[in-house]
Amino acid sequence: MRLTVLTPSFGSYSDSPSARSAQLDIELDYRTENHPKSGQNLIEEISGAEAVLVGLDRMDAEVFAACPGLKVVAKHGAGVDNIDLAAAAEAGVTVVNTPGANAESVADLTLGFLIMGARKIRTAESSLRDGRWEVFFGSQLSGKRLGILGFGRIGRAVAERATGFGLRIAAYDPYVPDDAIAEAGVEPRSLTEVVAESDFLTLHLPGGQEPLLSAELIDSMPQGAGLINAARGGLIDENALISALESGRLSFAALDAFATEPPPADGPLMHAPNLIATPHIGAYSDIANANMGSWAVEDVVRVLQGEDPRFPVS
Repeated sequence: MRLTVLTPSFGSYSDSPSARSAQLDIELDYRTENHPKSGQNLIEEISGAEAVLVGLDRMDAEVFAACPGLKVVAKHGAGVDNIDLAAAAEAGVTVVNTPGANAESVADLTLGFLIMGARKIRTAESSLRDGRWEVFFGSQLSGKRLGILGFGRIGRAVAERATGFGLRIAAYDPYVPDDAIAEAGVEPRSLTEVVAESDFLTLHLPGGQEPLLSAELIDSMPQGAGLINAARGGLIDENALISALESGRLSFAALDAFATEPPPADGPLMHAPNLIATPHIGAYSDIANANMGSWAVEDVVRVLQGEDPRFPVS
């Protein structure tokens, strides 16, 4: 069995995925240059492949139509918005992903963002490095309200961590029943209620065609609130975010995902005040990297052997 690997992050921080591949007698065919790939460039790389491991590579109807031998596409991560699932189903291709493999890693980053923004750590450090000795008053977390949009594995992991800081937590998720949220010790609320009532708001939902946080919703956030997005860049109206940072309605925003990646270095977003920005590093930890690669390889083998995968995406 052979697996064509397109994402350069596969096994980059752990030997476990390649070791697991060897155990399962999977030959790894690395095609990781110029990632992410799309269109004819992608077709040329995976022509004749039975199994493909993708990162952000765009698997659309054209690709599936041009690769009739393809049997399984494995996403090195959870989000599958770069894969046309309807086209895959029509072509008879099984799509699998690795949900939860990076949940703890993304939750860790989210809490790091929360503390950095609330205590103005980035601004204070920059000031000190510039030779100043200034006072920076921040927000103590205990007693404050944390809103979580998206209460899947990552949202739950964030809530578990935030509870230890004494935050009052509410959550909204259109796919999770309210009673399931309440069972986790978190108050279920509507989207508008969570946004309007949270001192800190963190996003953990899949992206869509339109931003979830519109200008109207951002304007409804409490004065001086903080906003964190370690999910998908398209969830936020970035122009409205810039305005909210410039006006001071938001005391900080911390972004690990952007509508355009990488974002233009000379664009207005990168020059907005009180912005913490990282290059989509949420899943880049040692354990997450080991889990994503190993779980993906295991499901590829299951599909190629005619078995049901552990993590099918319909």
